[in-house]
Parts: sequence; structure tokens; C-alpha cells
Amino acid sequence: MGSVISVKAEGIGKRYRIGGALEKHTTLRDAVTAAVKRPIERIRHPGAATHVTEEIWALRNVSLEVEEGEVLGLIGSNGAGKSTFLKIISRITEPTEGEIQLNGRVGSLLEVGTGFHAELTGRENIYLNGAILGMTRAEINRRFDEIVEFSEISRFLDTPVKRYSSGMYVRLAFAVAAHLEPEILVIDEVLAVGDAAFQAKCLGRMEDVANAGRTVLFVSHNMQAIRSLCTRVVELQQGAVVDSGPPSEVVDRYLRLQGGASGLLELEGDDRLGDGEVLLAAVRVLGPDRLPTSVVISSKPFSVQMDVDLESIPYGLTIGFDLALSDTTVAFRSYQTDGDPAEWPELKLGRNRLECHIPPDLLNAGRYTVLPRISIDRQRWIVRGGAVSFDVQRDAGASIHALAAKPGAVAPLLTWARDGSG
Repeated sequence: MGSVISVKAEGIGKRYRIGGALEKHTTLRDAVTAAVKRPIERIRHPGAATHVTEEIWALRNVSLEVEEGEVLGLIGSNGAGKSTFLKIISRITEPTEGEIQLNGRVGSLLEVGTGFHAELTGRENIYLNGAILGMTRAEINRRFDEIVEFSEISRFLDTPVKRYSSGMYVRLAFAVAAHLEPEILVIDEVLAVGDAAFQAKCLGRMEDVANAGRTVLFVSHNMQAIRSLCTRVVELQQGAVVDSGPPSEVVDRYLRLQGGASGLLELEGDDRLGDGEVLLAAVRVLGPDRLPTSVVISSKPFSVQMDVDLESIPYGLTIGFDLALSDTTVAFRSYQTDGDPAEWPELKLGRNRLECHIPPDLLNAGRYTVLPRISIDRQRWIVRGGAVSFDVQRDAGASIHALAAKPGAVAPLLTWARDGSG
């Protein structure tokens, strides 16, 4: 007996027209919006032409099948077409070309605001969403308390959702989407909203949904969550499928390509940074295998390696780096003159290769940048340029909950003991 196909996409394309063209609208939402906008546009631009000035294809010739019970991860850079594809599956928008076949009810959690009526209360929206999924009132009643408990918004259940914060909104939206038992669950970047505890709850619930044999389509930039939750991964770029296969293989290829020169900066000749006497020639992030890498697993040690060419050795020369987060916050700073002077690496004329060893279980999940800093007595700067970026992914270990990032730049595994013992 063959596998049951939950989602089948054949030649899906989605075109957006920029300009004054009037497009055929296939959903009520599109038609109403266009009817309102056309008179306004004519007032703003009387006599404006209705010709097309530009066409953008968000998706082009996308074909794929998702089997029942499969957890499919969709990855790709911003603008790759991931969210558009999920909107087509959720029937929020119709494809310009191609066909989607669905075998079951679809529950969607896309951007905050999708699927809820702002004027209705949280309670009313639970029943509204259930009705949209084709569920009876009795079926919704059976899961109602579980939804409310998960969302943690019981105090505001009878408040219109337009008064909810974005965090409250998404908690309720996720609880509804994940608990009303659709055959196909579609989730777009749910982990981008909410605190660490909520993210962990979402990951745990998604794991439960997947283990129950329902079909899940999951978009996320959390590559470790993609690796752990998904049975297959598809990469989209510029609206087309460019890769498909086992999570570890597709994610590794994606990160290598996205990183580009990440994990490695090598300079030669006049491209070296410095004042002529002291020159920075290379910065590398090395994994446990001693090879340059753009992805570090939090439970594994790694190193930052620097090549520095010295034509002289000025007194007070310090060679080091800042490790900065994506928002430029410095997680820590280190120099070769840290620690016991007897253990400082000896500098010599010519090429010096210095290496800073970073222990496992120190950094939080996220993207970091190595910013080299070479100075005299940490006052006169010789090098304050160059950058090497890499991603830290937390090792889930035995629990999916470990994937959610903790607050802060570092997330060390510290030892606890009772009553000061141990």
C-alpha cells in the first residue's frame, strides 16, 4: 500500500504586479481590497494608466509532495518565497499558475493577525477558528480548556483580541492552531515571537503533533529546530526549489552557502590590515575537526585563530578580538595577554599563528561576529577591522526544549548543588 499524500503542489507560481494593473481576484479578501483601493488610487493619480509597470514572481514552478505524517521544513533566505507558499497552502491567496491538492483540514499559524477577527474576544476567536476548520462546537469544547491553559491568557479570554499584545496574540493563535487537530498544520516562524519559555512550549507541542502522525509544514530560521523536528527539508531561493533531502544534509549545505566567507577571513599582500609593521593576515573559526566553519554546536569546543605578520614587535602589543552579537552587543573580549604572563604565547618576527580556545556550553544560540583588535597597550589601535561571522546552534540532547535560546549572550551549563555541598 502506497503512502498517502497530504499536500501536492504542481507547477505553483505566484505573480505580483506593481503598477496600475487590475488583476483578476480569486478570493473575497482580494476583491474587496481592490474595490476599495481603485477609487482611492484614481483620486491620488487622476488619469493614471492601468498598464503593468513591473511583475514580480514570488514563486515559479514549485512542485513537491508531502506525505501524511511527514514534517517538512522549508528554509531559505528572506524573500525566497517560503511564506508565500504557506499562504497558498492555507488558501489565504491563490496561485497565479499551477495547482494545490490538499488531503485534510489545514490549521495555520502565519504572521500575527492572520485568522483572528480583531473585534472578537479570545473566546469567540477560538470558536471561529474551529468552525473555519470544519469542527463542531462539541469538538471545540473538548479541547477548549487545553487551548486556554496552553495560551496562558485566561484572564483576558473575554477581551477583544485587538487589545492583546503581540505576545498574547501569538500565544493564543498557536494554541488554537496546534490543539484543534487539523490534519495539516502550517507554521511560519512561530519561534520569532515570544520569550524562551513560550518557544520551548511551542517546540514541545510541535513535537507532540508530529509524533501523533499529522502532517506539518514548518518555516523557521532556527536551523537546529529544523534539524530536530523535520523528517525532510526543502530549500527555496528566488521562488524556486533548489534543494531537498534529509535535514542534516540540506541544512549543512544551506549554511555553508549562506555563510560564504563566514568562518574564514584570509588576506594577502596589500589587503592585509595594519600599519605595515603589524599586519593581520587571517581570522578563522575552527571547529573540533580543526577546519574553518560557519556553524558551531554549543556542546562542542571551538577556536578563534588569527595569523599576524610582524616586521617588528612593539612593546605593549596586544592581539585579540571582540565577540559580538548581531545587534553589536559585545559578548566578551579577549587578548593574548589575558591570564598568567608565564603562559602568554611568545611573539616572533614574521608569521605568528595565535589561537584562542573557547570551551563548550558557553555561548547561547545565535549569530556572532569576531572583530579583531590589535593595539599598543590597548590605547593606540593598529587593527580595528575585518570580521568573521558564525552561527551557534544549541545541542538539543535528549530534550527538544533545549533548543529554545535563553536570554543573554552566553548560556553556560553551570553546576548546582544543594546546601552548598558538592
